[in-house]
Amino acid sequence: MEKPCSLLVHFDKGSAAMANEIKADLEGGDGPAKADAMRRAISLLLNGETLPQLFITIVRYVLPSEDHTVQKLLLLYLEIIDRRDPAGRALPEMILICQNLRNNLQSPNEYIRGVTLRFLCRLSEPEVLEPLVPSVLANLEHRHHFIRRHAVSAVSAIYRLPHGDQLIPDAPELVERLLASEQDASTRRNAFLMLCACAQERAVAYLLSNADRVAEWPDLLQMAVLDLIRKVCRSQNRANKGRYITIITSLLSAPSTAVVYECAGALVSLSSAPTAVRAAANTYCQLLSSQSDNNVKLILLDRLNELRTTHWDVMVGVVMDVLRALASPNLDVKRKVLDLVLDLLTPRNVEEVVLYLKKEVVKTQGGDLEKGGEYRQMLVQTIHACAVEYPEVAGSVVHLLMDFLGDTNVAAAVDVVLFVREIIETNPKLRVSMIQRLIDTFYQIRASRVCSCALWILGEYSLSLSEVESAIATIKQCLGDLPFYTVSDEGETNDSAKPAQPVVNSVTVSSRRPVVLADGTYATQSAATETISTASVAPGSLASTLNLRSLILSGDFFLAAVVACTLTKLVLRLEEVQPSKVESNKACTGALLIMTSILQLGQSSYLPHPIDNDSYDRIVLCVRLLCNTGDDVRKIWLQSCRQSFAKMLAEKQFRETEEMKAKAQISHAQPDDLIDFYHLKSRKGMSQLELEDEVHDDLKAATGGFTKDADDANKLNRILQLTGFSDPVYAEAFVTVHHYDIVLDVTVINRTKETLQNLCLELATMGDLKLVDRPQNYTLAPETSKQIRANIKVSSTETGVIFGNIVYETSNVMERSVVVLNDIHIDIMDYISPATCADVTFRNMWAEFEWENKVAVNTVIQDEKEFLNHIIKSTNMKCLTPPSALDGECGFLAANLYAKSVFGEDALVNISIEKQLDGKLSGYIRIRSKTQGIALSLGDKITLKQKGGS
Repeated sequence: MEKPCSLLVHFDKGSAAMANEIKADLEGGDGPAKADAMRRAISLLLNGETLPQLFITIVRYVLPSEDHTVQKLLLLYLEIIDRRDPAGRALPEMILICQNLRNNLQSPNEYIRGVTLRFLCRLSEPEVLEPLVPSVLANLEHRHHFIRRHAVSAVSAIYRLPHGDQLIPDAPELVERLLASEQDASTRRNAFLMLCACAQERAVAYLLSNADRVAEWPDLLQMAVLDLIRKVCRSQNRANKGRYITIITSLLSAPSTAVVYECAGALVSLSSAPTAVRAAANTYCQLLSSQSDNNVKLILLDRLNELRTTHWDVMVGVVMDVLRALASPNLDVKRKVLDLVLDLLTPRNVEEVVLYLKKEVVKTQGGDLEKGGEYRQMLVQTIHACAVEYPEVAGSVVHLLMDFLGDTNVAAAVDVVLFVREIIETNPKLRVSMIQRLIDTFYQIRASRVCSCALWILGEYSLSLSEVESAIATIKQCLGDLPFYTVSDEGETNDSAKPAQPVVNSVTVSSRRPVVLADGTYATQSAATETISTASVAPGSLASTLNLRSLILSGDFFLAAVVACTLTKLVLRLEEVQPSKVESNKACTGALLIMTSILQLGQSSYLPHPIDNDSYDRIVLCVRLLCNTGDDVRKIWLQSCRQSFAKMLAEKQFRETEEMKAKAQISHAQPDDLIDFYHLKSRKGMSQLELEDEVHDDLKAATGGFTKDADDANKLNRILQLTGFSDPVYAEAFVTVHHYDIVLDVTVINRTKETLQNLCLELATMGDLKLVDRPQNYTLAPETSKQIRANIKVSSTETGVIFGNIVYETSNVMERSVVVLNDIHIDIMDYISPATCADVTFRNMWAEFEWENKVAVNTVIQDEKEFLNHIIKSTNMKCLTPPSALDGECGFLAANLYAKSVFGEDALVNISIEKQLDGKLSGYIRIRSKTQGIALSLGDKITLKQKGGS
């Protein structure tokens, strides 16, 4: 809108409202008719109409009305009309309403007085307000608190006007006197806020003189006190900080949860003493358990997470209180709680935490919880992380978790088997019991991926004779009787049940379609199928113990190749631990029979899709290996694979350790920075909390705790020139991006010898940006400058553009002059930050996200890794592909990058490049996200930056 507006009313443009009709109703109507006419007039004015002819009519016919609704609407009308002429002076007609306003301020009706006082808060014309000041001050002593409350607000508003201290010079004294004797909570709050804004030293004196009674004050006034303490401690010296902390501590037991929450935040911002931080953390935890609103819980968890980054040692003590928030049914709350707890683990509390998580896992078995599978997966991942960091707790949870290998939630089952795989390598003492438990529960596994990983574990970690024999027997049992299908020389055929059809009790059914054998004869084909439909091999849908057979008959030949490799490893190890050669040969022939049966099934027409070439080659390799074993090959199969896995785990741990070291680095203050040694001063009258606070302030000063994050050089880089040096008005902007807000601090300099009047900064936005308020008009004297601030809201991660101009008037030129500003481009890099996620999560998001932007590689860089590092630096993303996977020179490179925006959006990038014969790089960079804006903006950024050299 063009002008500032203090109220908005919906207006239906379809309903015609003519000025003449409104005028007639105002002149001749009764109370309700006049009220309706006033409503229509206000609606028209708010939607751009001027209606200048109505003012005199309203003065003649509406001003004398005694109807309360009409008087209220009259004040709204006076609030929204233009009360000034083009020169900025109050209109002469406004004097006509002064007498009416004075009468209202002296009316015997409290409502009329109250709404008139509230109207005066929005008036800014000294000519109108000056004759009303005595009546306003008289209302400060009215018997009704409703009027006193609005009288204080009116006095505050008048005093804060440019020359308001001349209208009411003794306003702070009057309000302070009122505050000392007032009983009404809202009136006291308004009076205290007036002192805070206009006479801060009086407000501080009043607060300190009543410090012992602050806990008894109403919550409205307590909130105002907390605002004052924050403001005073930010702007002034910290002389009375100890007394302020004592006041805040006394408010931590207030009955209002809003006051308690604000107290905790104020306490942390004022003091870094462990006692104060512990009190704030306990307060947040109490609110976390007492509040039922999920949004409140999420905010409290954010506050606790902020405390963790700065006061980790204090937060460790409340970890069990935080864990109680897992009682919330909301998954987002549970996820934040678990993430926070993981960062607070210590050798002292890890056993207690894991025990609590075990109880939560057991609760998920009941099936009463909504989304129990997802919650169980989160718990498994958390326990996994605990066990990796503190291996001694793994033994207490691993056997419980192995019961969930057959979980209906595939993601949870995968997490369990990955946990088992890592723990069995890092905890050799648990190997025997874990292998035995895995063999006992193997038949329960229903998901192909879990089966594959479990088979790998059996093949690598079954070392003793009994373990190897049990593992081979379990695999054979889960595969069932061989062959997977039979061929008989029968001329007649029976009806076929395709693998996709359910058949009862594994009966053998015949196919009516004859099969031509190699020698040219005909035969029928029959197969043993499972009780459950193989087409619907959804996780958890298999009721049979023959889980491997069912999955293989569904066409999963990758799993069949894993079975072959596992059997090969087990047979090779059996040859080492089995003294009887006969038994070894017997196991070897059994494994060969299984492999050849799988190959026969894969090459038959029984299944709709034949075996893939990779799986075929792996199984054939296993067959050849068992027929002709050499020492080198035996070493590769029995040792190298496990060594590679151990190396991968070591590298992962090393990478995490390096990241933690990088985070732990702290900035130190400069050698010549000033340090005040408070503890050398007198300690009389100081409480233990105040002493702690002073000492910790010294420590923060010594270690750079008070230094600002952004240095001056970085600030200079964010200054943008908006106009040319030869323009009559020079402007430059300092852009600050803070999550959802963009703040433009624009410096405007008048470079002419004339006074510029009504100078206005007009801004417009493109993209998901919204201007919060329109900057007001200013008058600039010759060769002077003015700071103008504009706030812009951001709603999504998308590159936006801010453009506009500066408009002004001079006394010599009647027309307005315009200076066009350079565009300000808001960079997507201000919104995204590097993040990490698991490979499984990345793949799931990649499959789920619908927006993809494919950018062809076009760069002068000729080294693959150099190009990857250039893209990582340009896009502010994190490379999820480990460095070991990028080692070597092969002419190809594929890597995954990941980042999160401040709005919670995920940005996924896959880089696939190849080095051509001429040395140039070719390939594609694919960006995926859930929203269109981030995919397009990130693609534009990569296109702009990928050339290199810039």
